Amino acid sequence: MKYLTEYRDGDKARALAREIARLVTRPWAIMEVCGGQTHSIIRNGIDQILPDQIEMIHGPGCPVCVTPLEVIDKALAIASRPEVIFCSYGDMLRVPGSKDDLFKIRGSGGDVRVVYSPLDALRIARENPQREVVFLAIGFETTAPANAMAIKLAREQRIDNFSALVSHVLVPPAIEAIMNSPGNRVNAFLAAGHVCCVTGFAEYPSLCRQYGIPIVVTGFEPLDLLEGIRRTVRQLENGEAFVENAYGRVVCEQGNLVAQAVIGEVFEVTDRGWRGIGTIPRSGWALREEYRDLDAERRFTVSEIKTCESALCRAGDVLKGAIKPNECEAFGKECTPRNPLGATMVSSEGACAAYFNYGRFVQLTPPNSAATSGAAK
Repeated sequence: MKYLTEYRDGDKARALAREIARLVTRPWAIMEVCGGQTHSIIRNGIDQILPDQIEMIHGPGCPVCVTPLEVIDKALAIASRPEVIFCSYGDMLRVPGSKDDLFKIRGSGGDVRVVYSPLDALRIARENPQREVVFLAIGFETTAPANAMAIKLAREQRIDNFSALVSHVLVPPAIEAIMNSPGNRVNAFLAAGHVCCVTGFAEYPSLCRQYGIPIVVTGFEPLDLLEGIRRTVRQLENGEAFVENAYGRVVCEQGNLVAQAVIGEVFEVTDRGWRGIGTIPRSGWALREEYRDLDAERRFTVSEIKTCESALCRAGDVLKGAIKPNECEAFGKECTPRNPLGATMVSSEGACAAYFNYGRFVQLTPPNSAATSGAAK
C-alpha cells in the first residue's frame, strides 16, 4: 500500500539506526508524545535497535489514558440513567472508573453503544427522539474537528436530545508541564503528526526557544519514527533547538484551517485535569457558552462527583515519563488488561498495554545515567 509498506522496509530501518549511532556521542532522552507512536516503537522493536545512548521516554499522548477519573465517573453516572443512550468509542469501555467501567454498566442494563464517529451518535439521536443521547467527546486536537462538527450540526438541525460530555486536551501545554516538572529529564520531543495535521506547528517554536529543546514532527511507521529520531539527534548533537517537520507528506505549518475554524466556533480554551497528572492550565477545550445547552455535564448535573485513584496504580508516573510501565510494582500482577488498575493498561494507545502485549515485562537495559540525571541537557 502506497505510503505505508515503503515506510516499513527493514533494510532502510537498520540503515537509519546505523546513521543515528554514527551521529550520537552522548546520552539523550527523547520523548514521543503520542501513544500511537509508543505502540509503533514497542511493536517494531525500534527502541531495541537504537544505540544505547538513546532512551525513548513514553509521553502522555494517549487520549483515553489522560481522560480524568472524574470524567469517567460522570460518564458512568450518566450511562446508568434509563432514559440515556450513551455513545462512546470502543476503547473507553474498559477504562476503570472509581468502581465500575462502561462494560459493567452495559452488563447491568445500561444502553451503552460503541460508535465509530460522533456523527453515528448524532444519527442515533435523530432516530430515537424520545431518548437522551450522550456522546463521550474526548481526545487531543486530532478528534476535536469531528466532535465540534457533530455538536454544530446538532444545533443547526435542532436535535435537542443530543449532548456531549467533553474532555478535550491539548499537546503544547502538556509539553510545558513536562518541561517544568521536578526531575524532568527530557531533552527533545517527537511531536504527533496527526495532531499537527489539524493544528499545524506554529505554537512549537516558542517552546523550543524557551526550553532549548528540539521538536520534530513525525509520523507513526518505523521509518517515520527513525527519521524523526535521526533529525532530533542531529539537532541535539549540534546544540540546536528548533522545529523540524519530518512528516511533510501529511503536515504543513499552518495545519487544517477549516478544521481549526469549526473548533474555534464550538470550543474555547479552559484549564483541564489530566488523569494521573493533575490540572494543567489552559490545556483543554470546553464548549463555548452558546453551546453549553449541549453540555451533558450541565444537562445531567453530575459536576459534584468526587473520585479516588487506585493506590497501587502508577499510571501518572508513566504518563509523565518518570518510569517505564514495567517499573510499576503492579504491572502484570495486580494490573493486567483483564483487570486494569489504570487506563494506560487498557487503552489501545496506552504505554502499559504496549509493554504487556509485546512482552516487555523486564527492563532490558539499564537507564542511561546521564540522561536520567539531566546531565545531557
